Amino acid sequence: MELTLTSRQKRFCDADAFEVLFGGAAGGGKSYGQTADALIFALKYPGSRQIIFRRTLPELEKSIIRTALEMYPRDIYSYRRNDHTGTFVNGSTVEFAYCDNEDDVYRYQSAEYDVKRFDELTHFTERMYLYMISRCRGVNGYPKQIKSSTNPGGIGHSWVKKRFISLCPPDKTVKADGMTRLFLPSRLSDNRFLIRADPQYKRRLEALDDRDRRALLDGDWDIEEGRFFTQFCRAVHVISPFSPPPRWRKYISLDYGLDMLAAYKIALDDNGRAYVTGEVYEGKDNGGDGLIVSQAAAEIKRLCDRDEIRAVYAPPDLWSRQKDSGSSIADLFFQNGVRLTRVASARRAGWLELKEWLKVEKDELGGKTARLKIFDCCKNLIRSLSLIQCDSADPTDCATRPHELTHAPDALRYFVSGNPRPQAPEPPPYRYGFSFEKRADNSEKKINII
Repeated sequence: MELTLTSRQKRFCDADAFEVLFGGAAGGGKSYGQTADALIFALKYPGSRQIIFRRTLPELEKSIIRTALEMYPRDIYSYRRNDHTGTFVNGSTVEFAYCDNEDDVYRYQSAEYDVKRFDELTHFTERMYLYMISRCRGVNGYPKQIKSSTNPGGIGHSWVKKRFISLCPPDKTVKADGMTRLFLPSRLSDNRFLIRADPQYKRRLEALDDRDRRALLDGDWDIEEGRFFTQFCRAVHVISPFSPPPRWRKYISLDYGLDMLAAYKIALDDNGRAYVTGEVYEGKDNGGDGLIVSQAAAEIKRLCDRDEIRAVYAPPDLWSRQKDSGSSIADLFFQNGVRLTRVASARRAGWLELKEWLKVEKDELGGKTARLKIFDCCKNLIRSLSLIQCDSADPTDCATRPHELTHAPDALRYFVSGNPRPQAPEPPPYRYGFSFEKRADNSEKKINII
């Protein structure tokens, strides 16, 4: 037999992280990739055990089970409808299961599986998923994995986003809680087979309402109701790191308190576009001990990384005098080698300006771009911008709870409030043109400068 896969489906099949999520736009070939990967694993590891979950039995029968019956050769595979189990000639099995409610997970508490698969993971609760992780075990020496596929949306959207999308830069394996995780984005454009077979599919997705279109066509995970930064789109604003040219102006912008230091290094290109290139996020709010000023100053110097910094923007409350010493926090930073630049702290005006920087626009080629981009290493800024909600009493302001989400956006707001300026372009060199006039008697020449 011969399997034909897209490059993204192959990447999913080859992924060796313990937890893998293949997620994003509809039509990216996620379920097909999940079914193909189960076949490859079953043939590679004789006697292996896998289980594939959907939330309900009808969903199983209309999707994964049907795909498997069409894909798996009958001379090596047979399916028992009474217990929804597929068996291969080498002894490997694939069970097709469902969890209609949270108590259904206990049907599998004594079972052992090499690979557990969730198709449409956002249809499941976090409790279901975490319980099933504990059942992924065995003594046969085969790889143990949890491999999932899904679109944004559904009852599990928030926890899936927090566990994978907010934590894992696309296509990069990270380690969390002692296990490895990998997020593989899915896009409709990845699936050339569907585009050829059904060229009108994209237009049908474009006709959906805004929220569903963003979820199913764009694969946008930032679609929760009540989000403050509705302009923020991970696919547009988050980019892979690069080395900014030395001529670009560099800035630091920070929010500081004993509970948290959130500081960002930002490069401004010649056209006034900003790139957030580095992050310091240390304090009690993320499990640390909090940084005193000397420690915070040392972290800021490390963030500068020997670059010339035009200004270190900070809010005005750092200039308040302490009653006992008469000094301000800004004074203490200066004593520790960091000169701060005071900026306005007006929240509503600052948020409006920041939203202008985040506004998605069309680029010269008809694609999407924005005035502000963020390197994918700035995980806490990306997470905060995607999760922070509107203030329930004032939609022009963001919520201050949970407080842990406010630090990074505040630091970014101080940057735009600082009114940063790009490097002034060098004036063009002067060029002169000359013309000559001869007098009638040829006795003298007149030179005209043009």
